[in-house]
Amino acid sequence: MSEPILTATDALKWNQTTHENWRKLLAAHPAILGLPCDIAQTSTVAQLLQHIVAVELRYAEQLLGLPPTDYANIPFDSVDAIYATHDRASALYRQALEAGIDWDRKIEFTTRTMGQMVASPKTIFFHAIFHGIRHYAQLGTLIRPHGYAAEWQGDYLLMGASRPPIVG
Repeated sequence: MSEPILTATDALKWNQTTHENWRKLLAAHPAILGLPCDIAQTSTVAQLLQHIVAVELRYAEQLLGLPPTDYANIPFDSVDAIYATHDRASALYRQALEAGIDWDRKIEFTTRTMGQMVASPKTIFFHAIFHGIRHYAQLGTLIRPHGYAAEWQGDYLLMGASRPPIVG
């Protein structure tokens, strides 16, 4: 059997790059946190970001057999607080990738809105990683009418592609 085309490490790298870009934009324009937002049952951008990093953290914890952090204990009052949660989750995902987990077995895990569910660690991992990417795309659309713009391309294609040299 051949190696997988897209690995968990590749997905984690894309997720990290996306978070780093947004962290820089939000650090330069913290007023974005207070913008109104109706994505994922939130009322501000800060709450949406809490949702993104909460999903990452809670699922990372559960992959390692840890109890999920209570949602109410995940701060969203500053850019630094939001991304400290992301950094913690990323460290746990790296730990999980090195832990020898059986990625295909089924485990029970807790969700905030649907209660207890069963899925493979692989499904949980990729959901958590791509979940944030999806919401960041929504956020890019949401901030434009307020005069802000993401000045980077978030597509995975740009993680390893470049333009050919101009000849002539």
